Formats: sequence, C-alpha cells, structure tokens
Amino acid sequence: MEEAMMGRFVYSMQVSLDLRIEQVPGDNGAGEWLRIHEELHRECNARTQALALMVQGRVIHEVMEEYWPRAREDASLPDYMREYAEIWTAKPKVLVSRTRLSADHNTRIIGGDDAIEQLAALRAGTDGSISVGGAALATQLLRAGLLDELMLWTHPAILGFGRPLFDDYDVPIELDLLEQRSFEQGVTMHRYAIRDAKEAGSC
Repeated sequence: MEEAMMGRFVYSMQVSLDLRIEQVPGDNGAGEWLRIHEELHRECNARTQALALMVQGRVIHEVMEEYWPRAREDASLPDYMREYAEIWTAKPKVLVSRTRLSADHNTRIIGGDDAIEQLAALRAGTDGSISVGGAALATQLLRAGLLDELMLWTHPAILGFGRPLFDDYDVPIELDLLEQRSFEQGVTMHRYAIRDAKEAGSC
C-alpha cells in the first residue's frame, strides 16, 4: 500500500540570538549582524535544492526575484552564490499575494480570502518539504496549525530591537529538536518540529 503524500511547511530563517530577523525595516537579509559565509551558503544551497516547493510572501519574493535571476550570470559573484541563483530561479515557487497578478521564474500565485485554505490543500498534496518565506506568512500558517517545522540559522548577535521571528504571536509553542549543527563564525542551525501542527488533510 502506497503512503499518502504529505508536505511539511518549514519556516527557515536567519535570526539573532533574541530571535530578530531584521534590525531595521527593509534590510532584506543584508544586516551587518549576519555572518553568512561560504560553508553556510553551501549548506543552504543543498537544503534549498532538496525542497519540493517554495512558498513566499510578496515582500520577500519581490526581493528575491529582483536579485537572484540576474545573479546567475554575474561573474563577480562566487560560484556558490551563482549556484543558489540557479536553484532559486528553477525551483517551483508559490507567491502568496492579494495584489500580484503575474510572476515569472517558475512561480504561480495564490491569493484571495481563502489563501490559507489553498495552502492547506497544497501541503496535503505535496510530497516533501515546502519552505516558507516571510514572517507574516509564517505567522498565519502557525495560527492555522499548518506550520510543521522551524529551521533557525542563529547568528551570534543580540539586536535588542527589530522585526521578530513571528508577528504578534503570544501563545507558547512546543517544539521538539530534530537536528542541530554548528558552522564557522559562531553560527548554529537548529531544526525543530512544531508539536501542535495538524496532520495534512485534517480540519
């Protein structure tokens, strides 16, 4: 008997020790507190390549689509960045947006008042890990019981202010550690399962 497909929504994010993802609005992953080096980048490349699908909110998607497709041909960039550019551009993507009507680079759009229901169906019908890009989107999935995992790439910095990992969420989250790893310059990766995530297909 074949096992039913079941996707897993994985919120992967670069964070500070106090779980901030931006120090100032719009730094878009370019804050000076981040220590993204070759070893870390290559690990992110491999994990991105292994994804079944990427789901992104509008803001993060527009940042990514502005930079990475062009980066593929930029000879001034190191090979591991050009590799990520190829992976991101080719990977199937879903853009969650009420305002965008079209998107390129293997991207389709989910929008409207039933976006979370559409994402639940997508999760139920996907075999493999689905990355979640964007704090607002991740918070909505968490509230709906659809977020399965956190993958936190923690940098040795305490920001004290800035955008948090989740937006306006004040309910305790029970986690189980699945994996941990250390990288150069004091960066660590911890992957957690979220205990209260619903099984795919459940109400």
